[in-house]
Amino acid sequence: MNQFNDTILRTARGEKTEHTPVWFMRQAGRSQPEYRKIKETHSLFEITHDPELCAYVTKLPVDQYNTDAAILYKDIMSPLGAIGVDVEIKSGIGPVIDNPIRSKKDVEKLGEIHPEQDVPYILDTIKLLTTEQLNVPLIGFTGAPFTLASYMIEGGPSKNYNKTKAMMYEAPEAWHLLMEKLADMCITYTHAQIDAGCKMIQVFDSWVGALNRADYHTFIAPHMERIFKEIKAKGVPVTTFGVGASHLIQEWNALPVDVLGLDWRLQIEEARQLGITKTLQGNLDPAILMAPWEVIESHLKRILDQGLQSDSYIFNLGHGVFPEVQPDTLRRVSAFVHDYSRAYKSKS
Repeated sequence: MNQFNDTILRTARGEKTEHTPVWFMRQAGRSQPEYRKIKETHSLFEITHDPELCAYVTKLPVDQYNTDAAILYKDIMSPLGAIGVDVEIKSGIGPVIDNPIRSKKDVEKLGEIHPEQDVPYILDTIKLLTTEQLNVPLIGFTGAPFTLASYMIEGGPSKNYNKTKAMMYEAPEAWHLLMEKLADMCITYTHAQIDAGCKMIQVFDSWVGALNRADYHTFIAPHMERIFKEIKAKGVPVTTFGVGASHLIQEWNALPVDVLGLDWRLQIEEARQLGITKTLQGNLDPAILMAPWEVIESHLKRILDQGLQSDSYIFNLGHGVFPEVQPDTLRRVSAFVHDYSRAYKSKS
Protein backbone atom coordinates (compact mmCIF):
# COMPACT_ATOMS: atom_id res chain seq x y z
CA MET A 1 0.00 0.00 0.00
CA ASN A 2 1.29 3.49 -0.88
CA GLN A 3 1.88 6.20 1.72
CA PHE A 4 -1.37 7.23 3.41
CA ASN A 5 -2.86 10.40 1.91
CA ASP A 6 -4.47 12.39 4.74
CA THR A 7 -4.99 15.61 2.75
CA ILE A 8 -8.75 15.69 3.27
CA LEU A 9 -8.40 15.26 7.04
CA ARG A 10 -5.91 18.10 7.29
CA THR A 11 -8.14 20.30 5.15
CA ALA A 12 -11.15 19.55 7.35
CA ARG A 13 -9.08 20.89 10.26
CA GLY A 14 -8.12 24.03 8.31
CA GLU A 15 -4.46 23.06 7.93
CA LYS A 16 -2.28 23.91 4.94
CA THR A 17 -2.02 21.22 2.27
CA GLU A 18 -0.14 20.74 -0.99
CA HIS A 19 -3.33 20.48 -3.05
CA THR A 20 -7.10 20.74 -2.71
CA PRO A 21 -8.60 17.35 -1.86
CA VAL A 22 -11.34 16.01 -4.12
CA TRP A 23 -14.01 13.34 -3.90
CA PHE A 24 -17.44 13.00 -5.50
CA MET A 25 -20.74 12.25 -3.87
CA ARG A 26 -22.06 9.00 -5.39
CA GLN A 27 -18.59 8.39 -6.83
CA ALA A 28 -19.04 4.64 -6.29
CA GLY A 29 -21.47 2.95 -8.66
CA ARG A 30 -24.03 4.37 -11.07
CA SER A 31 -21.77 5.74 -13.83
CA GLN A 32 -19.10 3.02 -13.68
CA PRO A 33 -19.37 0.21 -16.24
CA GLU A 34 -17.78 -2.24 -13.79
CA TYR A 35 -20.50 -1.46 -11.28
CA ARG A 36 -23.29 -1.76 -13.84
CA LYS A 37 -21.93 -5.19 -14.73
CA ILE A 38 -22.15 -6.24 -11.08
CA LYS A 39 -25.69 -4.85 -10.84
CA GLU A 40 -26.79 -7.19 -13.62
CA THR A 41 -26.54 -10.05 -11.14
CA HIS A 42 -26.52 -8.37 -7.71
CA SER A 43 -28.96 -6.04 -5.96
CA LEU A 44 -27.82 -3.14 -3.75
CA PHE A 45 -28.81 -5.30 -0.78
CA GLU A 46 -26.64 -8.16 -1.99
CA ILE A 47 -23.64 -5.93 -2.70
CA THR A 48 -23.71 -4.25 0.70
CA HIS A 49 -24.07 -7.63 2.45
CA ASP A 50 -20.93 -9.00 0.72
CA PRO A 51 -17.91 -7.25 2.33
CA GLU A 52 -15.41 -8.18 -0.41
CA LEU A 53 -17.72 -7.06 -3.22
CA CYS A 54 -18.77 -3.91 -1.35
CA ALA A 55 -15.13 -3.05 -0.65
CA TYR A 56 -14.35 -3.46 -4.36
CA VAL A 57 -17.18 -1.08 -5.34
CA THR A 58 -16.11 1.43 -2.67
CA LYS A 59 -12.45 1.42 -3.74
CA LEU A 60 -13.04 1.46 -7.51
CA PRO A 61 -13.42 5.28 -7.87
CA VAL A 62 -10.28 5.87 -5.79
CA ASP A 63 -8.33 3.75 -8.26
CA GLN A 64 -10.04 5.20 -11.33
CA TYR A 65 -10.25 8.89 -10.40
CA ASN A 66 -7.39 9.32 -7.89
CA THR A 67 -9.72 10.84 -5.32
CA ASP A 68 -8.47 11.86 -1.88
CA ALA A 69 -11.14 9.87 -0.05
CA ALA A 70 -13.37 6.86 -0.44
CA ILE A 71 -16.96 6.90 0.77
CA LEU A 72 -18.50 3.67 1.94
CA TYR A 73 -20.89 2.17 -0.58
CA LYS A 74 -24.22 1.75 1.17
CA ASP A 75 -27.58 3.49 1.47
CA ILE A 76 -28.84 5.87 4.14
CA MET A 77 -31.67 3.39 4.68
CA SER A 78 -29.23 0.62 5.68
CA PRO A 79 -29.63 0.93 9.49
CA LEU A 80 -33.42 1.43 9.59
CA GLY A 81 -34.34 -2.25 9.49
CA ALA A 82 -32.53 -2.70 12.79
CA ILE A 83 -34.92 -0.34 14.59
CA GLY A 84 -38.05 -1.90 13.13
CA VAL A 85 -38.62 -0.03 9.87
CA ASP A 86 -39.73 -2.26 7.00
CA VAL A 87 -37.90 -0.64 4.08
CA GLU A 88 -37.30 -1.85 0.54
CA ILE A 89 -35.27 -0.11 -2.16
CA LYS A 90 -37.37 -0.35 -5.31
CA SER A 91 -35.79 0.27 -8.70
CA GLY A 92 -36.93 3.53 -10.27
CA ILE A 93 -38.68 4.61 -7.06
CA GLY A 94 -36.24 4.55 -4.17
CA PRO A 95 -36.91 3.58 -0.55
CA VAL A 96 -40.47 2.35 0.09
CA ILE A 97 -41.66 1.81 3.67
CA ASP A 98 -44.65 -0.43 4.35
CA ASN A 99 -45.15 0.64 7.96
CA PRO A 100 -44.96 4.46 7.91
CA ILE A 101 -44.96 6.46 11.13
CA ARG A 102 -48.38 7.97 11.83
CA SER A 103 -48.50 8.53 15.60
CA LYS A 104 -46.53 8.77 18.82
CA LYS A 105 -47.34 5.08 19.42
CA ASP A 106 -45.58 4.22 16.18
CA VAL A 107 -42.55 6.20 17.33
CA GLU A 108 -42.52 4.48 20.71
CA LYS A 109 -42.37 1.07 18.99
CA LEU A 110 -39.06 1.88 17.31
CA GLY A 111 -36.12 -0.07 18.72
CA GLU A 112 -32.38 0.52 18.99
CA ILE A 113 -29.55 -0.42 16.68
CA HIS A 114 -26.77 -2.78 17.77
CA PRO A 115 -24.33 -2.46 14.86
CA GLU A 116 -22.20 -5.52 15.64
CA GLN A 117 -25.32 -7.72 15.55
CA ASP A 118 -27.51 -5.78 13.10
CA VAL A 119 -25.08 -4.61 10.40
CA PRO A 120 -21.87 -6.66 10.86
CA TYR A 121 -21.33 -6.78 7.10
CA ILE A 122 -20.93 -2.98 7.01
CA LEU A 123 -18.33 -3.08 9.76
CA ASP A 124 -16.53 -5.97 8.05
CA THR A 125 -16.40 -3.96 4.81
CA ILE A 126 -14.90 -1.00 6.66
CA LYS A 127 -12.26 -3.17 8.33
CA LEU A 128 -11.34 -4.79 5.04
CA LEU A 129 -10.91 -1.42 3.32
CA THR A 130 -9.04 0.37 6.09
CA THR A 131 -6.66 -2.43 7.08
CA GLU A 132 -5.79 -3.87 3.68
CA GLN A 133 -6.86 -1.78 0.70
CA LEU A 134 -7.11 2.01 1.00
CA ASN A 135 -4.35 4.60 1.18
CA VAL A 136 -6.89 7.43 1.58
CA PRO A 137 -9.40 8.05 4.40
CA LEU A 138 -12.69 6.18 4.30
CA ILE A 139 -15.72 8.39 4.85
CA GLY A 140 -18.56 6.78 6.76
CA PHE A 141 -22.00 8.30 6.78
CA THR A 142 -25.50 8.37 8.11
CA GLY A 143 -28.74 9.97 7.10
CA ALA A 144 -29.81 12.78 9.44
CA PRO A 145 -33.00 12.52 11.53
CA PHE A 146 -35.14 14.85 9.38
CA THR A 147 -34.24 13.12 6.12
CA LEU A 148 -34.74 9.64 7.58
CA ALA A 149 -38.00 10.73 9.20
CA SER A 150 -39.26 12.09 5.88
CA TYR A 151 -39.11 8.59 4.36
CA MET A 152 -40.49 6.98 7.50
CA ILE A 153 -43.50 9.30 7.67
CA GLU A 154 -44.22 9.74 3.95
CA GLY A 155 -43.69 6.03 3.25
CA GLY A 156 -41.21 6.81 0.48
CA PRO A 157 -39.78 9.70 -1.53
CA SER A 158 -41.72 12.97 -1.48
CA LYS A 159 -41.70 16.26 -3.36
CA ASN A 160 -43.23 18.41 -0.63
CA TYR A 161 -42.87 16.53 2.69
CA ASN A 162 -46.37 17.60 3.71
CA LYS A 163 -47.01 14.64 6.03
CA THR A 164 -43.60 15.06 7.62
CA LYS A 165 -44.04 18.75 8.33
CA ALA A 166 -47.62 18.20 9.46
CA MET A 167 -46.41 15.83 12.20
CA MET A 168 -43.71 18.31 13.17
CA TYR A 169 -46.28 21.12 13.59
CA GLU A 170 -49.25 19.13 14.92
CA ALA A 171 -47.50 16.66 17.22
CA PRO A 172 -44.27 18.25 18.46
CA GLU A 173 -43.95 15.77 21.34
CA ALA A 174 -44.05 12.81 18.96
CA TRP A 175 -41.75 14.67 16.58
CA HIS A 176 -39.04 15.33 19.15
CA LEU A 177 -39.28 11.76 20.40
CA LEU A 178 -38.73 10.56 16.83
CA MET A 179 -35.78 12.94 16.42
CA GLU A 180 -34.27 11.69 19.69
CA LYS A 181 -34.59 8.05 18.68
CA LEU A 182 -33.10 8.69 15.26
CA ALA A 183 -30.31 10.79 16.77
CA ASP A 184 -29.49 7.88 19.10
CA MET A 185 -29.36 5.58 16.11
CA CYS A 186 -27.13 7.97 14.12
CA ILE A 187 -24.69 8.29 17.02
CA THR A 188 -24.44 4.56 17.70
CA TYR A 189 -24.20 3.77 13.99
CA THR A 190 -21.46 6.32 13.22
CA HIS A 191 -19.49 5.40 16.34
CA ALA A 192 -19.41 1.80 15.14
CA GLN A 193 -18.20 2.94 11.71
CA ILE A 194 -15.43 5.00 13.32
CA ASP A 195 -14.39 2.15 15.60
CA ALA A 196 -14.20 -0.10 12.52
CA GLY A 197 -11.85 2.33 10.75
CA CYS A 198 -13.69 5.29 9.17
CA LYS A 199 -11.67 8.49 9.49
CA MET A 200 -14.41 10.99 8.64
CA ILE A 201 -18.21 11.08 8.79
CA GLN A 202 -20.70 12.83 6.51
CA VAL A 203 -24.24 13.39 7.79
CA PHE A 204 -26.63 13.56 4.86
CA ASP A 205 -29.60 15.79 5.65
CA SER A 206 -30.55 15.68 2.01
CA TRP A 207 -34.10 17.04 2.26
CA VAL A 208 -33.91 19.41 5.25
CA GLY A 209 -33.94 22.37 2.84
CA ALA A 210 -37.74 21.89 2.85
CA LEU A 211 -37.76 23.68 6.23
CA ASN A 212 -37.37 27.39 6.87
CA ARG A 213 -34.63 28.67 9.12
CA ALA A 214 -36.83 29.26 12.17
CA ASP A 215 -38.29 25.76 12.06
CA TYR A 216 -34.83 24.25 11.58
CA HIS A 217 -33.64 26.12 14.66
CA THR A 218 -36.56 24.87 16.75
CA PHE A 219 -37.22 21.34 15.50
CA ILE A 220 -33.88 20.14 14.12
CA ALA A 221 -30.83 22.03 15.40
CA PRO A 222 -30.89 20.74 19.02
CA HIS A 223 -30.80 17.15 17.80
CA MET A 224 -28.08 17.86 15.23
CA GLU A 225 -25.98 19.56 17.90
CA ARG A 226 -26.06 16.39 19.97
CA ILE A 227 -25.20 14.20 16.98
CA PHE A 228 -22.24 16.36 15.92
CA LYS A 229 -20.87 16.62 19.46
CA GLU A 230 -21.01 12.87 19.92
CA ILE A 231 -19.33 12.15 16.57
CA LYS A 232 -16.60 14.74 17.17
CA ALA A 233 -15.94 13.19 20.58
CA LYS A 234 -14.54 10.21 18.66
CA GLY A 235 -11.84 12.47 17.20
CA VAL A 236 -12.91 12.50 13.54
CA PRO A 237 -14.09 15.43 11.40
CA VAL A 238 -17.77 15.56 10.53
CA THR A 239 -19.51 17.11 7.50
CA THR A 240 -23.14 18.09 7.05
CA PHE A 241 -24.83 18.34 3.66
CA GLY A 242 -28.29 19.09 2.30
CA VAL A 243 -29.81 19.95 -1.07
CA GLY A 244 -31.54 23.30 -1.49
CA ALA A 245 -30.49 24.28 2.02
CA SER A 246 -28.40 27.40 1.37
CA HIS A 247 -30.72 29.43 3.62
CA LEU A 248 -29.65 27.23 6.54
CA ILE A 249 -25.91 27.85 6.17
CA GLN A 250 -25.70 30.14 9.20
CA GLU A 251 -27.69 27.67 11.31
CA TRP A 252 -25.21 24.97 10.30
CA ASN A 253 -22.29 27.27 11.04
CA ALA A 254 -23.48 27.64 14.64
CA LEU A 255 -23.39 23.88 15.18
CA PRO A 256 -20.29 21.89 16.26
CA VAL A 257 -19.62 20.56 12.76
CA ASP A 258 -16.29 20.79 10.93
CA VAL A 259 -17.25 20.90 7.25
CA LEU A 260 -20.28 22.47 5.55
CA GLY A 261 -21.22 20.86 2.24
CA LEU A 262 -22.73 23.26 -0.29
CA ASP A 263 -24.94 22.44 -3.23
CA TRP A 264 -24.58 24.58 -6.37
CA ARG A 265 -27.10 27.24 -5.32
CA LEU A 266 -24.74 29.17 -3.03
CA GLN A 267 -21.33 30.21 -4.28
CA ILE A 268 -18.33 29.69 -2.02
CA GLU A 269 -17.51 33.39 -1.98
CA GLU A 270 -21.11 34.16 -0.97
CA ALA A 271 -20.80 31.77 1.98
CA ARG A 272 -17.56 33.45 3.03
CA GLN A 273 -19.22 36.88 2.77
CA LEU A 274 -21.84 35.61 5.22
CA GLY A 275 -19.06 35.06 7.74
CA ILE A 276 -18.62 31.32 7.28
CA THR A 277 -15.04 30.44 8.23
CA LYS A 278 -15.41 26.66 8.59
CA THR A 279 -14.17 24.31 5.92
CA LEU A 280 -16.49 24.32 2.90
CA GLN A 281 -17.09 21.39 0.57
CA GLY A 282 -18.52 21.58 -2.95
CA ASN A 283 -19.99 22.63 -5.21
CA LEU A 284 -19.95 22.00 -8.98
CA ASP A 285 -23.43 21.44 -10.37
CA PRO A 286 -23.28 17.77 -11.48
CA ALA A 287 -25.21 18.66 -14.63
CA ILE A 288 -22.13 20.56 -15.83
CA LEU A 289 -20.32 17.21 -16.11
CA MET A 290 -22.47 16.54 -19.18
CA ALA A 291 -21.06 19.60 -20.97
CA PRO A 292 -17.97 19.78 -23.23
CA TRP A 293 -14.65 19.79 -21.36
CA GLU A 294 -13.93 23.49 -22.01
CA VAL A 295 -17.21 24.37 -20.26
CA ILE A 296 -16.42 22.07 -17.34
CA GLU A 297 -12.95 23.57 -17.02
CA SER A 298 -14.26 27.15 -16.92
CA HIS A 299 -16.60 26.25 -14.06
CA LEU A 300 -13.85 24.40 -12.22
CA LYS A 301 -11.61 27.45 -12.41
CA ARG A 302 -14.37 29.71 -11.08
CA ILE A 303 -15.09 27.44 -8.13
CA LEU A 304 -11.43 26.77 -7.34
CA ASP A 305 -10.52 30.45 -7.52
CA GLN A 306 -13.09 31.03 -4.79
CA GLY A 307 -12.28 27.96 -2.72
CA LEU A 308 -8.53 28.53 -2.79
CA GLN A 309 -8.89 31.85 -0.98
CA SER A 310 -8.81 29.68 2.15
CA ASP A 311 -7.01 26.49 3.17
CA SER A 312 -10.39 25.27 4.39
CA TYR A 313 -11.82 23.95 1.13
CA ILE A 314 -12.64 20.47 -0.21
CA PHE A 315 -13.73 20.05 -3.83
CA ASN A 316 -16.88 18.07 -4.52
CA LEU A 317 -20.08 18.26 -6.53
CA GLY A 318 -23.21 20.08 -5.40
CA HIS A 319 -25.02 16.72 -5.39
CA GLY A 320 -24.35 13.18 -6.60
CA VAL A 321 -22.84 11.90 -9.84
CA PHE A 322 -25.42 11.21 -12.55
CA PRO A 323 -25.48 7.71 -14.12
CA GLU A 324 -24.85 9.32 -17.53
CA VAL A 325 -21.54 10.94 -16.52
CA GLN A 326 -18.52 9.41 -18.23
CA PRO A 327 -15.90 8.01 -15.83
CA ASP A 328 -13.14 9.67 -17.87
CA THR A 329 -14.75 13.04 -17.15
CA LEU A 330 -14.48 12.46 -13.40
CA ARG A 331 -10.87 11.38 -13.83
CA ARG A 332 -10.10 14.61 -15.71
CA VAL A 333 -11.90 16.72 -13.10
CA SER A 334 -9.91 15.15 -10.28
CA ALA A 335 -6.62 15.65 -12.12
CA PHE A 336 -7.49 19.26 -12.95
CA VAL A 337 -8.40 20.09 -9.33
CA HIS A 338 -5.15 18.56 -8.11
CA ASP A 339 -2.95 20.28 -10.72
CA TYR A 340 -4.65 23.69 -10.58
CA SER A 341 -4.67 23.84 -6.78
CA ARG A 342 -1.11 22.54 -6.50
CA ALA A 343 0.10 25.29 -8.83
CA TYR A 344 -1.86 27.93 -6.89
CA LYS A 345 -0.63 26.75 -3.48
CA SER A 346 2.98 26.54 -4.63
CA LYS A 347 2.91 30.30 -5.34
CA SER A 348 1.17 31.36 -2.14
